[in-house]
Amino acid sequence: MAKEEPVSRPIKKSEFTIVCASRQAEKGWQDLRATQRNALADAWDFLTRTPHLVTPTNYPLKGELRTVTRAGKTHERWQHKPTLGGSARIWFYVEGDRVYLEDVSTAHPNATK
Repeated sequence: MAKEEPVSRPIKKSEFTIVCASRQAEKGWQDLRATQRNALADAWDFLTRTPHLVTPTNYPLKGELRTVTRAGKTHERWQHKPTLGGSARIWFYVEGDRVYLEDVSTAHPNATK
């Protein structure tokens, strides 16, 4: 018998595709899924639909952390908090119709403390 694999959530044509831009982001995503599954599902919905919407839990970073350069292109770096009061953070940037997860952490990143 074949192993049962979960079916990935399809996205609408108007939604963004989420991809990991680093191994750390991939590992952090798995850790966050293990500890905050419901909040991460809500984050997925938010990031696939409205990653540029400024809210108390989603906003561009400031100062030296404001931008990220990948493959010679500079992008605005954003931070998403899966919960308003929690310490988990998702750092990402958007290029075209893709949201690139740069860093995913279950705790507040030292760089923004």
